[in-house]
Amino acid sequence: MERAPGRRALGRLLEAVLRSRAEANAVFDILAALQDEPEEVQDAVRVCSRLFGALLERGELFVGQLPPEETVMAGSRGATRKYKVWMRHRYQSCCNRLVELLAHPSFQVKELALSTLMKFVQLEGTYPLEKPKWEGNYLFPRQLFKSVVGGLLSLEEDCSLLLSQFREYLEYDDIRYHTMQAASDTMARVANGHPEVPLTFWSNAFTLLSAVSLPHQEGGVSNFYVKHAELSDKWKVTHLKEHRRAFQLMWLGFLKNKLPLSLCKKVLVIMHDSILPHLAQPSLTIDFLTRAYDMGGAISLLALNGLFILIHKHNLEYPDFYRKLYSLLDPSIFHVKYRARFFHLADLFLSSSHLPAYLVAAFAKRLSRLSLTAPPEALLMVLPFICNLLRRHPACRVLVHRPRGPELDADPYDPSEEDPAKSRALESSLWELQALQRHYHPEVSKAASVINQALTVPEVSIAPLLELTAFEIFEQDLKKKGPEAVPLEFIPAQGLLGRRDDLCAQHFTLS
Repeated sequence: MERAPGRRALGRLLEAVLRSRAEANAVFDILAALQDEPEEVQDAVRVCSRLFGALLERGELFVGQLPPEETVMAGSRGATRKYKVWMRHRYQSCCNRLVELLAHPSFQVKELALSTLMKFVQLEGTYPLEKPKWEGNYLFPRQLFKSVVGGLLSLEEDCSLLLSQFREYLEYDDIRYHTMQAASDTMARVANGHPEVPLTFWSNAFTLLSAVSLPHQEGGVSNFYVKHAELSDKWKVTHLKEHRRAFQLMWLGFLKNKLPLSLCKKVLVIMHDSILPHLAQPSLTIDFLTRAYDMGGAISLLALNGLFILIHKHNLEYPDFYRKLYSLLDPSIFHVKYRARFFHLADLFLSSSHLPAYLVAAFAKRLSRLSLTAPPEALLMVLPFICNLLRRHPACRVLVHRPRGPELDADPYDPSEEDPAKSRALESSLWELQALQRHYHPEVSKAASVINQALTVPEVSIAPLLELTAFEIFEQDLKKKGPEAVPLEFIPAQGLLGRRDDLCAQHFTLS
């Protein structure tokens, strides 16, 4: 393979092509440099950017449906048309190679290829290579941009770093809109064409999708990457309603696939504040959320946020919701990463005064039983949580005021029963809280002793306790002031052995 020309030689070739059409064949030497070593490739990409950028601005590329190169060259059309068609094919070859360079081992090459492609997108939007179908028709280089998005959503390589560079373009409304459309098409094409889609592709897709953020107001759709003399209300890209529709199609197209658990967690973490508020029909995510809620473990905990929004704001009816919530209460709930989020949502779900007493009693009893093996930082949050349940539902206070209750070995509560209605919790008592009054940690013992007094109506806020950690408890103990020094001798000592009548002075002497 012949060595590609150096930087100075490329500059001379560029000047020659731009100066005279007779030197057009020098383009082949410039394109050949795109196959060379990384440093030479970067020089070639910069030269291609200047070359085809100038040709686009001059209007020296063929406009319209591009015919086959051989047909035009063999025809009897004019030399100008042949030149424009021929140069348009060279431009297309350049763009194809730049898309391939998005997977180059050198990040500098990938970054430069991306910025060059986006420059071409902007120039093609300003100087379209397609004829408008009618006056005022909105034109955007969809095919070129779709190939860029397809290159970013690689099946083999992690493109998270390159996607972080692409994020700056998503601030433009037109780029964001067409990104959502191109991502939807790419995901559908890959999912239909591969029986087993690699995890790398889904990771790249999530990185791109999670970077898309829609404006909250209609007037916010006016910042365009491709500049126009004026924006028309007839263009879909100028309406937030169309952006939300594209956003919904993009996310639903992603969520309907079989995603790995690691990605499901990432989606659920941002579902409630970054996805659901921007969907045109949030209820369409119910299949994904219920499927995640039924998985159990941390996935179910994370799905609670999205289900909470659908239930409270969109009137979703979920059968056996509280039964499933009850089944999530196990010893691991105090040690999972999302403990604070779970108890915050559980507090909201159990806040209604219309819940039946047997249901609230089952939750209070299950939490009390789990408290026997819970760490102190969790107990300081769970104990006020249980007391709040008793405050909201006076019918459940029988659990702490049952003087003739059964013995411990005859507790009617069935901890293995998954249905709270059949657990017989309302027939039992919260003897676990009395046991915790003898806990080794004084703060836990103090919190458990609250039930010995009349439960006041104002609830205790558990929000400051949700994120409490063992380290914070240890720091609080260290900052506590200890008792003042207690005097052990009330008669001042005199001399080393004391006074003469002291026992020590009677039997010992200093000599």
